[in-house]
Amino acid sequence: MDQVTADTNSNGQTDKATPANQASHHPGYVVLEGCIGVGKTTLAALWSDAVDAKTILEVVEENPFLPEFYEDSKAHAFKTQMFFLLSRFKQQEQLNQPDLFQQRVVADYLFAKDRIFAELTLSGSELALYDQVFQALQSQVRTPELVVYLRAPLDVILERIQQRGRSFEKNIDPGYLKDLMEAYDRFFGQLTECPVLIVDTEDLNFPRERAHFETVFNAIQSTAHQPQGTRHILTGHSRQPSLL
Repeated sequence: MDQVTADTNSNGQTDKATPANQASHHPGYVVLEGCIGVGKTTLAALWSDAVDAKTILEVVEENPFLPEFYEDSKAHAFKTQMFFLLSRFKQQEQLNQPDLFQQRVVADYLFAKDRIFAELTLSGSELALYDQVFQALQSQVRTPELVVYLRAPLDVILERIQQRGRSFEKNIDPGYLKDLMEAYDRFFGQLTECPVLIVDTEDLNFPRERAHFETVFNAIQSTAHQPQGTRHILTGHSRQPSLL
């Protein structure tokens, strides 16, 4: 496995950590996905620092309807979902601008996954209206070179949610999370627009264990340029990704 190294430049300054002999193979646009609590944002920050990529983070806490949604999902689902859809699209528009299109980018969400939430929470008429807007916007969104789908068991996710202590997540329904995780599995099990790397994060600690990040980093490098629709899985911090 390649090691992450820090090189010293001609001015005596230390450059950012980058796996040896792989700098030219960094994918231009990587998306990190998965249920809340799996480590998307943490991994995005580590990847961005390692390859000097711009980070695009999902707008979550800025959604003014989210606390109401967690209290009563049916009553507040449509306005919550439309806020997410439109705010995500506004972010995605940036990726088509020349300055961003030509540099490395990492995002902690895939625009197309927005419909997972819509399908779980919206009524039939609401979903029909949502779909009209979603289809119009989806055609204008850039496709990533790789989706990294992070997974963890429900009990691990619930523990992580409790540890980070976000007030608007304290009333989240475990049953809703279970349904959401199953929907994620179905969605990313059928995604064909780009290669998918599935990572089991139960035993991975990205910020504390550098070796864990190195393993995932190298797995991303080795799967990013695979054909569309291929799926690899990385289970355990000491294993190499295997083709599904």
